[in-house]
Amino acid sequence: MAQVRLTDVAKVYDGKVRAVEDFSLTIDHGEFVVFVGPSGCGKSTTLRMIAGLEEITEGTIEIDGKVVNDVHPKNRDIAMVFQNYALYPHMSVFKNMAFGLTLRKLPREEIQQRVGEAAQMLGIDDLLHRKPKALSGGQRQRVALGRAIVREPKVFLFDEPLSNLDAKLRVTTRTEIKKLHQRLKTTTIYVTHDQEEAMTLGDRIVVMSAGRGVGRVEQVDTPLNVYRYPVNRFVGAFLGRTPMNFLPGRIERADSRLWFTRPGGLRLLMPEAYEEKLHPYVNQEVNLGFRPSALAEHPFPKYSEAGYTLPVHTVLIEPLGKNIDVSCRMQDGADILARIDARDDFPVNADITFYLDMDHVHVFEPGGFGINIIHADREAIAPAQPQHAAAGA
Repeated sequence: MAQVRLTDVAKVYDGKVRAVEDFSLTIDHGEFVVFVGPSGCGKSTTLRMIAGLEEITEGTIEIDGKVVNDVHPKNRDIAMVFQNYALYPHMSVFKNMAFGLTLRKLPREEIQQRVGEAAQMLGIDDLLHRKPKALSGGQRQRVALGRAIVREPKVFLFDEPLSNLDAKLRVTTRTEIKKLHQRLKTTTIYVTHDQEEAMTLGDRIVVMSAGRGVGRVEQVDTPLNVYRYPVNRFVGAFLGRTPMNFLPGRIERADSRLWFTRPGGLRLLMPEAYEEKLHPYVNQEVNLGFRPSALAEHPFPKYSEAGYTLPVHTVLIEPLGKNIDVSCRMQDGADILARIDARDDFPVNADITFYLDMDHVHVFEPGGFGINIIHADREAIAPAQPQHAAAGA
């Protein structure tokens, strides 16, 4: 195990194209950290700089307390698992897994032991004689994992290792990687564009973006904190299996309370707990954000008045087993999505009213990276429950 520390790391190509800027992060011994973000945000470039496969333009990288900016990749004591497996087609599974140990001239008995233990751990001990072409995609990925494990490195680096697998196999292999980390407790850095992978695997996740012309870190925190308290609109929109709903509008004061209003007549009463933070934004444009799961067919005990309702027209229903996604159009023409408990008789092409859980509403400054006015400091708020759920229905 080892601590990995990046300080003000940047990557500039051709002296002008900044792929990564001001990347600073400390990854503790045994921690599993996931870099997640859209294509082009610099997550793989950052991983390759840690591995030594890309030169650092600015800043420092330390592994186990040693600056490795100028250290050759093979001397950094890391093991990397790639998206395309990178197996030698002419070698057996055993020789692929043992290759790095053979180069290090370890005793044959130790190589046999390490490969055997790793193969058994991954359930591929009966495949050691095969060539990669005789393996499925999932089996090849296990071989790539085994090749990394046998090296017993200080740090594991994963560069989108599951992207070539089908959906079902991605889930099972993801579970195996998580169990593997819990067993080995090796410091692990994992790159993915898949938010679900990031949420399920990481002790912490690093959300990156490229929307400001350069790859940069937007937020670092535990998966649940990033999901519940996105620091800005980009993070709120990017993270989550379903997109966050955003409604442009204004904060206005009426009857001694603050309201979110839209030109079409929508008025939502802001909770008193938010008023101090929203006071500077009175008569200013903002974006109201809420996830589809913040909507319910039944009122919430704290938010059962008319000021917490959204009248909508249902357009489309997508069954998801336990839940259904309901695409809706508001009276002022805005489209929103609701995720609610599934039921067979839910009306389509009908006018209905949803209730909004204001404890899970966000207010963002205008713009794609507008800060989260209410929750950027991650204040804890207890989740509300619909009245029927509270009553045990």
